[in-house]
Amino acid sequence: MRYALSVEYEGRNYFGWQRQKDVVSVQQTVECALSKIANENISVVCAGRTDTGVNATNQIIHFDTNNPRKNVAWTLGVNAKLPFDIAIKWAQPVSETFHARFSAIARRYRYVIYNSPYRPAIMAQGLSFCPHALNDKLMHQAAQILVGENNFDSFRTVHCQAHSPIRTVHHCNVSRQGNFVIIDIKANAFLHHMVRNIAGSLIRVGREIEKVQWIAEVLAAEDRTVAGMTAPAGGLYFVDVEYPSEFNLPKTPLGPLFLA
Repeated sequence: MRYALSVEYEGRNYFGWQRQKDVVSVQQTVECALSKIANENISVVCAGRTDTGVNATNQIIHFDTNNPRKNVAWTLGVNAKLPFDIAIKWAQPVSETFHARFSAIARRYRYVIYNSPYRPAIMAQGLSFCPHALNDKLMHQAAQILVGENNFDSFRTVHCQAHSPIRTVHHCNVSRQGNFVIIDIKANAFLHHMVRNIAGSLIRVGREIEKVQWIAEVLAAEDRTVAGMTAPAGGLYFVDVEYPSEFNLPKTPLGPLFLA
């Protein structure tokens, strides 16, 4: 039987999502807990791999098992086997046609910047900190240049293994809630470090180091060296995955810090 699960995790204690030798990953930790409940070795597939230090509020995974369990076993039971910074939010049986990665039609991230002259203490590891004043309205204007189908070579790492740099951004919105500046971006898929590189470039616009139109110049250049820095991983959250309605997966609220 195939199951889909929603996983929430804080990324600072893990070397990213993907299982790797000699380091602790989120995937390895989740698979170990699932295997204990299933009483067999479980391998999972995720909707989108996240890097070291990146967080998720709604990472979707699927796995196959020969030992079906009630949904409560895959949630409360698995959570009892997981460390405090990883949690299963829901579990649901799905058809064999469902694939966490290939069935997804859109993915959504939020990048959260704490914008104040003074650094935060509460949730300090889960935020990006910028002590310089940010003009969120200019950042939002610049972000609209990225909407649509574009070549995002300027916003991906040189180590990105994707065959094509073409991605379709459905929306890229920037808003402020008190000291929090939030970049909300949804696309069909993302390149390696794409969101963090976009965030680093938008921060330059927000600080008024660059003009709004500079983002168009960076996009057109198709050259990573002309864009801004890669923003820190701690402020990045993988918040949602969109699937065709036929799979009838639960809708997961984004949480109080990430108001819709």
